[in-house]
Amino acid sequence: MEIEKLRNIGIAAHIDAGKTTLTERILFYTGKTYKIGEVHEGNATMDYMEEEQKRGITIGAAATCSFWNDSQINIIDTPGHVDFTVEVERSLRVLDGAIAVFCSVGGVEAQSETVWRQADRYKVPRICFVNKMDRVGADFFNVVNDLSEKLGAKALPIQIPVDKEQDFKGVVDLIEMRAKIYNETADDYGAKYNDEDIPDRLKALAEEKRAEMVEGVAEEVDWLMDKYLNEEEITNDDLKKAIRESTIKLKLFPVFCGSAFKNKGVQNLLDGVCEYLPAPVDMPAIEGIEPKTDETVTRKALNEEPFSSLIFKIISDKHGDLTFIRLYSGKLTTGDRILNTRTNKKELISRIFRMHANNREQIEEAEAGDIVAVIGLKNTVTGDTLCDNEKPIILEKIDFPENVISMAIEPKTDAEKEKLAAVLVKLAKEDPSFRTRTDTETGQLIISGMGELHLEVLKNRMLNEFKVDANIGEPKVSYRETIQKKVEVEGKFIQQSGGHGQYGHVKIILEPFKGERTVEFEDKIVGGKIPKQYIRSVEKGIRGLAQSGILSGHPLINIKVTLIDGSYHQVDSSDLAFESAACIALRNGVEMAKGIILEPIMAVEVYVPEQYIGDILSDLNSRRSKIVDMSLKKGIQTVKVEVPLAEMFGYATAIRSLSQGRGNYTMQPFAYQPAPSDVYSIST
Repeated sequence: MEIEKLRNIGIAAHIDAGKTTLTERILFYTGKTYKIGEVHEGNATMDYMEEEQKRGITIGAAATCSFWNDSQINIIDTPGHVDFTVEVERSLRVLDGAIAVFCSVGGVEAQSETVWRQADRYKVPRICFVNKMDRVGADFFNVVNDLSEKLGAKALPIQIPVDKEQDFKGVVDLIEMRAKIYNETADDYGAKYNDEDIPDRLKALAEEKRAEMVEGVAEEVDWLMDKYLNEEEITNDDLKKAIRESTIKLKLFPVFCGSAFKNKGVQNLLDGVCEYLPAPVDMPAIEGIEPKTDETVTRKALNEEPFSSLIFKIISDKHGDLTFIRLYSGKLTTGDRILNTRTNKKELISRIFRMHANNREQIEEAEAGDIVAVIGLKNTVTGDTLCDNEKPIILEKIDFPENVISMAIEPKTDAEKEKLAAVLVKLAKEDPSFRTRTDTETGQLIISGMGELHLEVLKNRMLNEFKVDANIGEPKVSYRETIQKKVEVEGKFIQQSGGHGQYGHVKIILEPFKGERTVEFEDKIVGGKIPKQYIRSVEKGIRGLAQSGILSGHPLINIKVTLIDGSYHQVDSSDLAFESAACIALRNGVEMAKGIILEPIMAVEVYVPEQYIGDILSDLNSRRSKIVDMSLKKGIQTVKVEVPLAEMFGYATAIRSLSQGRGNYTMQPFAYQPAPSDVYSIST
């Protein structure tokens, strides 16, 4: 496969926009499957986990490989539920392009915005697919406006629908100016369609939208603008080339439409993937750090370059961990010994697989740009870089969000302790947003995740899949600690007991700070007052104590620690001494800086028929909510509120009861804010 013909894409969207249904059609039309699986029937190819089939939602990102025309398309189907947003995060980190799916009725919804921001952060080019055009209330142009207004995206429709709702028949291609009409009575599941003249009733609209499309592309591409202004002929090939250029540069986002469930518009979308989304060679060379010199180095997506890759997902397996990697450069062959730059140890590649959901196809070699799974790695975690032994590189890690909810777990017998410990290690390796810790006060084992559903799924997997016999408590909020003012403080750790003693002395500035990391550390030592190796120990002590907390055992966040002074002893100083001195300084600093407890605040969007809004608002008011926005569209009231997570337990049941089952809501982490003393007292 020529690398120019390779596409690494993800399918991402709000929950229930139809991502998995779309993926199933893609697999069918590309010949990867012979039968279309359906989410509602529990037999979707990509939703192969028992919990996914039972709930009818995607929980884990699943990868597959298919071929369309002369291109290879590696596809990752991602979850839509915010509790599993980490799956979207790590998938977008390694992809070259994405299909953003939007419901033709709902338009841009809460999780759509989250996914879009994630893609922006990783500079992933996108094409948009307005799905469910057959639904009552479908409005293609309303969704296009939503893309511009809510996401700030320059949406470029290159299709318009032929009718809508139950009359939806196909699409008009604004480049070819032809109608693609699907035959509903055909027994080929929409695999074929008729290429026809544009219906008379749509000709004027099609001409208008084509003119807007040409003008929109010309605004972003200089050479096309020259042709446009000089009134030269603009060919279809010119348009496709210009749209591809501006899509890859994130200036435009082509918009397609269809109905995946009714098998309409998917093949045209696949054509768009091949024509407009980038191959690995179209993307900028990946940047990384040379571990010995700390210099920035690059790797191009070429087989001739030194091997470099990133681990983005791990699945525990009875035959050994299945590790998913994205090759950024070079080749990988079965039997290769490669370097993990985090551990600085070599790893053996026992086998290489091309994945199709949970099915594997063994291959002997993988090339630059590809996404494959390997077996044989022993000491790796998500975010590790694997590379050539002679040309090491450290690629940027994947950042995972803070978890907001936790619960206690306790094995019923001593015999179950080891089994539970092994299962927790497996789950934490698979899911970086799942964390475990031991409560220092109660001795309880605490597991933490991204939401009620996240923990519910993990709990069911422990009990049913891994057969762990354990008692599991009710979910609880994960609070945080922070400080309110800037202070300067010092810490000394001095011990003398015959022979070598211990000596560490630091002076720090501790201040409130919101940066990319929850704890920022800056070294301002001059003149060698503290040797470099001990500065690393100071940072280690600060970060370690901040993670375990000071006031209440909850992690300390939104702080900056600046190391400004200190002293050391030629004989008695050690890493341990400076780590301890840093901890002493931080403890004293938090006390002086008036530490407080923070609670997680959630951004919640509630959708209910207008007649129920009074009861819904009354209920939200009782939950300490702050209303941000309200809007009414087609009889559905949308309410945006900010609510403490502590008040949202059991809300799914409450909204169903208050709206007679017709209400819905989405919820995602928004911020941490000071918790009222009657909600959380430090003494508790």
